[in-house]
Amino acid sequence: MSDERYEEMLENLPGVREGIPFAVYFLFLSLLTVFLALIFKQHTYFYLAIIFFIFTLFTLFFFRDPDRTYELLKGEENFEEVLSPADGTILNISETFEPKYLQCQATRISIFMSIFDVHVNRSPLPGKIEYLHYNPGRFISAFKEKASIENEQISIGVIREHEGDSQKKILFTLIAGLIARRIVLWKRQSDQVKRGERVGMIRFGSRVDLYLPREAKVMVKKGQHVLAGRTVVAQWPNSICP
Repeated sequence: MSDERYEEMLENLPGVREGIPFAVYFLFLSLLTVFLALIFKQHTYFYLAIIFFIFTLFTLFFFRDPDRTYELLKGEENFEEVLSPADGTILNISETFEPKYLQCQATRISIFMSIFDVHVNRSPLPGKIEYLHYNPGRFISAFKEKASIENEQISIGVIREHEGDSQKKILFTLIAGLIARRIVLWKRQSDQVKRGERVGMIRFGSRVDLYLPREAKVMVKKGQHVLAGRTVVAQWPNSICP
């Protein structure tokens, strides 16, 4: 099979390609323990085979990547809808100073992604990835407030430019959690992204913080479950941080 054909096959799979090695590994262990059970006639191997097969199914479930569409909310003429960058539960909505990219007071929407959520992250707005920063760190629970500062994370700043209009900037940060040990990014700095386009994922439980100008009208509340690329989390004005 040619490399081009192999790449095309991977792109057409219903899940994320990063999950393939995990699924193959657990499936191999499942088949191996079935073989050992047949050879040695021991029930323990059958039980292990069942466990490894369950891990295989869970891996396929975790790395699923469904297509997403959204419907724009009816808002004011000068407002634009901002989509959720992650599947998960709204952990907190707070006011804070964002020093890395926006460099102004901002509204932070924190989204906790459990191991049962889809872990593919998407761009809240169309535009260009102007800012990209990786920060190595710890792996404390994503529920804790200090996870936004101390944990391993990748920050993505997107700018949208309009003809005769103000520039629009947002920042969203992919944060590794207690179980998550790797952040996978599929985009590079200066890449153009569409609204709701896939940009990366965090493996096995994590958190995403979205930073918006204070003028943004938040459309979600704490405890609400949101979907990446589908749920409108805010209406964003044309104005930017001073």
